[in-house]
Amino acid sequence: MKLLRTGALAGLGKLAYDQARKPQNRARLKQAVAKARSKKRPDTR
Repeated sequence: MKLLRTGALAGLGKLAYDQARKPQNRARLKQAVAKARSKKRPDTR
């Protein structure tokens, strides 16, 4: 069972990596990360 799970995770990781390399998805990913960071910790100065 563990072997199947490891294989599935590796496949999903590769799929996510391949999608993240596409230029149109990179911009979307950058926006999502920036949005998450601004929500997670607002300006603490």
